[in-house]
Amino acid sequence: MIKFFSGLLLIGTVFFANAQYGTLNAILTKLEERKGINQNLSNVNIDDKKFIVLKDFQDHTERNFIVIKGKKATYVEIFDDKATGESTSNVFSGDIVRSRKNIISLRADMLENKKVPIPVTKTLLLTRLDDILYLIDINSKDRWIDEASFSKLKSSSKK
Repeated sequence: MIKFFSGLLLIGTVFFANAQYGTLNAILTKLEERKGINQNLSNVNIDDKKFIVLKDFQDHTERNFIVIKGKKATYVEIFDDKATGESTSNVFSGDIVRSRKNIISLRADMLENKKVPIPVTKTLLLTRLDDILYLIDINSKDRWIDEASFSKLKSSSKK
């Protein structure tokens, strides 16, 4: 009788451990997607894409854009002063390199068609979460969202 109950206990333990493994595996997959780990996005086309990041500070607001056209890129910074309401902008142009590991390197060495001594460089990780493309800045952890996805999010939140 003890062998029978021990066998049932063992079968029950294996069954529940398997169910917990499936749940744990789903949680780990979701966390890996958030971190951008183990995503194969080599087939995702980023040509003609525009990525946006918005930063709100106490005295000003920053809107930054990265527009990718093939191997060329445009990086735009727009600063909105909250006190005066004035906007200033910087338009950089340069090139990008995309690696097989979802890493995108941006080097913008022209400021409004004039060469700058120190180019603006960004190292970005291409990730996808819930069918939304992001570029995550490796150094500052800023999340650049695809403009098409951002427009969808804004229109769905208005409904």
